[in-house]
Amino acid sequence: MNFLEFLSALFGWVYTICWSLSFYPQAFLNFRRKSTGGTTVDFPFLNVLGFASYFIYTCAFYWSPAIRYQYALRHGHHTPTVAFNDVVFAVHALILTAILNTQYFLPSVWGFERPAVRRPSRFITGVFTGCITGVVLIIFVVASQPPSADPKTSWAWLDVIYVISYVKVIVTVVKYVPQLVQNTRNRSTKGWDISQILLDFAGGLLSIAQLGIDSYLQHDWSGVTGNPVKFFLGNVSMLYDLMFMGQHYCLYRHDSSKRDGERETLLERGESDRRLD
Repeated sequence: MNFLEFLSALFGWVYTICWSLSFYPQAFLNFRRKSTGGTTVDFPFLNVLGFASYFIYTCAFYWSPAIRYQYALRHGHHTPTVAFNDVVFAVHALILTAILNTQYFLPSVWGFERPAVRRPSRFITGVFTGCITGVVLIIFVVASQPPSADPKTSWAWLDVIYVISYVKVIVTVVKYVPQLVQNTRNRSTKGWDISQILLDFAGGLLSIAQLGIDSYLQHDWSGVTGNPVKFFLGNVSMLYDLMFMGQHYCLYRHDSSKRDGERETLLERGESDRRLD
């Protein structure tokens, strides 16, 4: 193993740790406050779909001989740049996001006070439904292909995996918006744990760095174009992370510190009158 291979492996595990740890602060904060006030249900609701998609995508690219073969046909006989740490992260993320959802949809299990309304907005529900519909449609398209179809030029199961990966990209693009809007309306980030954002930002940087190193080592930048979900995940997440950091450390720093008392009641109400319908 040369230095770049070692660096790629190191970055891979460190970003896996950073991203994995990022799931804990919000759940612990909710548990400590006995409330999900100040946060939207849209984020965890859509997040579980995103990580279910990411789980399927990484497992297929890492373990499925058929998917790996079809990928090699289309990308100069190179193997996918999905690593084992990606699979580990996907499994862990899916479990943690499912647990976080129970804090919003089953608050009595955690001893939380149930807000007046705790259901996703119509906008987020529409995104969720649209993603599922898109995957089902592409499955029908691939299943209808004749057995003699060439997977290099025709619709193949690799395309289903790509569509599933795009679901994760769509979720990442959309899922942060309701929370950004709620923070803006409240002029506060109270209830939203910033440490999850800092860990997510660090993980995004290292994820993109690992992808670049792996593509360089293979002398083939289709490692980026052939693994779009990993590339876009890192970049889009970091952009939103910067927005949240701007809200927390610049825009609403004084509002949060000086008005926590008067805003507590508002935040504890949940999203009953603040949903993105």
